[in-house]
Amino acid sequence: MLSHIRIVLVQTYHPGNIGASARAMKTMGLTDLVLVNPRDFPHPEASRLAAGAEDLVDAARVVGSLEEAVSDCVQVIGASARLRSMPLPHFDEPAEMAESLVDHAAGDPVALVFGRERFGLTNDEIRCCSHQVSIPANPDYGVLNLSQAVQVLAYETFRAWRQRPDSGFQAARPAQDRQPTREQLGHFHDHLSRLMQASGFITQPHARTEEQLQALFARAQPSRKELSLLRGLLSSLEPDAEG
Repeated sequence: MLSHIRIVLVQTYHPGNIGASARAMKTMGLTDLVLVNPRDFPHPEASRLAAGAEDLVDAARVVGSLEEAVSDCVQVIGASARLRSMPLPHFDEPAEMAESLVDHAAGDPVALVFGRERFGLTNDEIRCCSHQVSIPANPDYGVLNLSQAVQVLAYETFRAWRQRPDSGFQAARPAQDRQPTREQLGHFHDHLSRLMQASGFITQPHARTEEQLQALFARAQPSRKELSLLRGLLSSLEPDAEG
């Protein structure tokens, strides 16, 4: 699914931004990079700032127009720092954009489009898109570097993908690392209560000690393995354990 998600950079001025964007992509599992009329590419600075993502830079496709870059895509989302008068659907939140993008990428290519460093995408280029997205930022200084914008939207896309049940990103945790059931927690608290009473630790019948300890363990969220260790500790401290 992630292989269907394309990052398109339009007329990038500084070659270093291509490398930095490739690095941002690779950290989020994205590999398809398309460059529309870059000013200076290939360039050593692009490879240097890729910092381990040189393979994405080397594999980047260079095309002559945005139309060519996205012609096979079913959804094309243009990143824009400012709203336009065009009646395109607009995502105010990157998270909502990412969920829609990942849904469409399940079967077909999609694209995230980023414009020039200085003034972004032109109106004609926006018309090539099916949607727009903005990154919420400080209204007094909402300026993001190109690679920073790529990183933010790539992260949201990766987050939306890995939360899907079919992503396979999070393998099932071993049983011992899973959270205990309510029944298992109940047995633990009963065990703890018996030991505290037998040891004389609880002497006031109306004290909130047990309630406070339950709240403590609820915050701690021990795993099943950790709860088993605690049960073993309690058993070793029981009076009949000495004999």
